Amino acid sequence: MFITFEGPEGSGKSSQLPALASFLESRGYDVVSTREPGGTRIGNQIREILMRMDNTELHPRTEILLFQAARAQLIEELILPNLADGKVILCDRYGDSTLAYQGYGHGLDLDRLKMILEFATGGLKPDLTILLDVDVMVGLKRKKAKEEWNRMDAFELSFHERVRRGYHELFNQEPARWKIVDASQSQEQVQKDIRQIVLEALR
Repeated sequence: MFITFEGPEGSGKSSQLPALASFLESRGYDVVSTREPGGTRIGNQIREILMRMDNTELHPRTEILLFQAARAQLIEELILPNLADGKVILCDRYGDSTLAYQGYGHGLDLDRLKMILEFATGGLKPDLTILLDVDVMVGLKRKKAKEEWNRMDAFELSFHERVRRGYHELFNQEPARWKIVDASQSQEQVQKDIRQIVLEALR
């Protein structure tokens, strides 16, 4: 099963995903955890370009293509082989991030983005997508507190608000694939909600 985590900045994906992986492994599941952009040697090099604070001149179209290059490598090198082996794949971000950030956030044409995504992913969609939803100001404050600030975080507040609205629009388009978790709750409660959703899906 292919499970992805999405959400605005500071929603807690990077801490909730490893906790879920450990829980599932304790229940006997064979789990592979990864993230976007990154997850492979080549993908990690692309990630550095995308996240560097001094790459302010990076054009949104360039940004899109770099994300897709990292994604295509991740799918071919890691996701597809492990899915074929029957493992549970947990991925911190996937194609929906492109639609939320570059589509709704930057205002680029969604139909064109979907065509690019189709090529990069080979049509591979998650079986389940968990949206960790949190108020934009709360999420950005969390990221600053952790000193994990990057180029994407530094966009204006209105950009992040458009991203969050975009996620909700994506949920409305495919409610059967998406589940929303209130990420403003305690970490323990968020993890409890995630585990319940995932166990139901795995059954």
